[in-house]
Parts: sequence; structure tokens; C-alpha cells
Amino acid sequence: MDIPEDLSTGERIRLLRESRGMSRAVLAGMCGRGPDWLKKIESGERELRANHLVLRLAAALQLSDASALTGSTQVGQTVPIGRLQHPAMPAIWDTVMNTRLSLTASATQPDVAGLQGRVDQTWRLWHTSSRNRTEVLKLLPPLIRDTENATRALDGDQRRAALVAVSDVYRLTGQATAYIAPAELAWVVADRAMTAARDADQPAAIAAAAWNMGNILRETAYPDEALGVVTEAAELIRSHLDDAPDDWRGIYGALQLHAAVTAARDGRSGDAWRYWGAGDQVAKSLPASYVHPSTVFGRANVDFHEISVAVDLKTSRQALSAANDVDPDEMPSVERRARLWVEVARGHLQRGDHTAALHVMQLAHRIGAETVEYTPSARTAVAELWRDVPRALRPEAARLAGRIGLREAG
Repeated sequence: MDIPEDLSTGERIRLLRESRGMSRAVLAGMCGRGPDWLKKIESGERELRANHLVLRLAAALQLSDASALTGSTQVGQTVPIGRLQHPAMPAIWDTVMNTRLSLTASATQPDVAGLQGRVDQTWRLWHTSSRNRTEVLKLLPPLIRDTENATRALDGDQRRAALVAVSDVYRLTGQATAYIAPAELAWVVADRAMTAARDADQPAAIAAAAWNMGNILRETAYPDEALGVVTEAAELIRSHLDDAPDDWRGIYGALQLHAAVTAARDGRSGDAWRYWGAGDQVAKSLPASYVHPSTVFGRANVDFHEISVAVDLKTSRQALSAANDVDPDEMPSVERRARLWVEVARGHLQRGDHTAALHVMQLAHRIGAETVEYTPSARTAVAELWRDVPRALRPEAARLAGRIGLREAG
């Protein structure tokens, strides 16, 4: 937006904050400060001298250059945002960080089964919508508040059931805010999912929360810790599997696939294929049509992970050979089908076939637009395509880059 040059730093912050529909409490909280601090900055009563706070404010306001806050007379400074941008993020931040401070016991008895049904329905939306992130993020704030509130109003088995719903909601929050949430929020969400599952004393919920925690650890460059979390959870649930429901075995299999990808990204080929083989055996023990409701573990997901593991190990020939044998329509998750084609595109890029990679990435975007838009590996691949495709295909690559918001195509 155009900002008048004569505005002070505080006036600029207020203008940008209000244009984004953010409250003082939300913006200040994202900087680790209180609303009174920000009010004094905006009014000019207090100067903003600390450079790290300038950068935090700029990042929270989704600016790429901090001089938008300090004025054009200042030297430009790139903002290390480190996260992709989504307009729903302030509301999620506000809900997660403030819900437990404002909860009051419900005047009516919460319907735990109804709450769990809402949670399950929102998970289904995550897997079936091509705009899954936007649609799910709209539903999460009231769902977080309602499930948290239920744990305060109930006791005994009903409270434990409510705690499972809380854990499921925070796991979904972790999925929906991946790559757009500040690191602080990602860790809070993962920790709350695990704490609720432990308080519920439900092994399958603990294992699912560990799967989610492993995602956070892996994406923040802690592969050994991620592997430790998921393998420990797998051991915890393994002793319960003989007479357990299919979904317990489903989450056990999902943990094996998680470990396979984690090992592959760390270049550990033997471990990666060993874990993938364990997941493959779990899938063979389940009905052919089985799909885990949140992780979508099942026969198709195991086959998809064979491609992911091979790509992460940079064995593109094996990855593309495996891709020839999969039937994408066997996977009910739109999000996971789009990610499949992202992996296939990466395989083509590893072989230097930019034409095939562009075709496949366009297919991924048609299937799951937000999966491509908000997945760093997909964005990196699109940027490479826009730069390196044959000249005749550059307009197509540029249009794809523009659709997912890459600055280079702006």
C-alpha cells in the first residue's frame, strides 16, 4: 500500500496494522510485548529504537522491507520472515495464545460426541478441499475454544474424551498452519496436542500427537529428535496392537512412514527403506480400502511415500519408476494427491527434465492449489522451473509462479 512519506514510525505501524485488520493485542503479542507498549509506540509516546523489534513488527505485518515502518529516509532492510503469509494467521494466533486465559466453564453440558464429530468433519475438509488451508483456518478458532471449554466442564471418561478432541484439534491446527505459523505458535500447538493426549491416557492419541510433533521437529532441522519422538511413540503403541482397532494400527503405520521420510531427508538410505518396509507391512495387515482419518495412512499412502523417500534420497529413476505404478485416484485426500505430483515434479527436476516437471507441477496446482502455494518444496520447484524451463515454456512457468505468489512473477 502507498504510505505518506510524512508519517512517523508509530503512525505507519498503526496504518499497516489496521489495514490488515489486526488488533493491538495480536500484533504486540506476535512481538512478545503487551498492547500498552504498542499503543505508546503508535501514539509517539515511546520511540522504537531496538532493531530486533523493528524486524519483528515488520515480519508480523508481512513486510519484506523494514523501511516501510521506519520511512523512506532510512536504509532498506530485508525482513527475515521465514514463513509464508496467510490472512487467517492473526486470528489463529489470537485464539491459541489467549483461549486458555479467557475460558469459563460452560453453563450447559458439552456434547463430546458432537464436538468430536465437528473435529472429524474438519479433518475431512482438510483432505478434500483444494483450498483446504483457507477453509479449515476459518473453522479452527471456535473449534479450539469449544473443545478446550469442554475439558473444563467435564470429568471422568467424558473429560478424557474431550481431551482427545482437544489433541485432535491442535494436531489439525499444526497441519493447517504449517509454514505460515511463527515458530513459537508451532511449538505451542504441538505441545498442547501432546499434553492433551497424555492427560487423556489414550495411546493412539499420544501416537498421533507424536506424529505431529515429529513434523515440527523435522521441519525445524531436528531430524534426530524427530526420529526419536516417532519411534518412541511407535514402541508405545505397538504393545496394544494385537486387539486394537484398525485406526491404532493406522497411526502406527503412519509413524513408520514419518520415520522413513525423516531418515531419507537425512541421507540415511538403509534406515529410510527399513522404516518404509515396516509401514508397507502394516498396510498389508489392514483391509485394502483402509485409510486413517487424519494421516490418511493406507495402501495408497505407502505407495506415495515410496516416491517421496526415493526423491529425498535423490534416486530419481527409482522415484519415477514407482510413480508409473501408482493410481492417484486410490488416494481420497486431495491434499495428498497434490503432494504426490509435487514429488514427481521434483523427481523430473533431479533428472533435468524441466518440461515434464512443469506439466506435472501444473497438474499438482490444479488438484490442490493451496498445497502448492504453501509448501516450500513446491515453491522452490516452481521457482526453479520459472528460471530454467525452455524459453518457449517460460510464460507458462511465469503464470504458475504468479498464481502461487512468488515475487519473481509479480
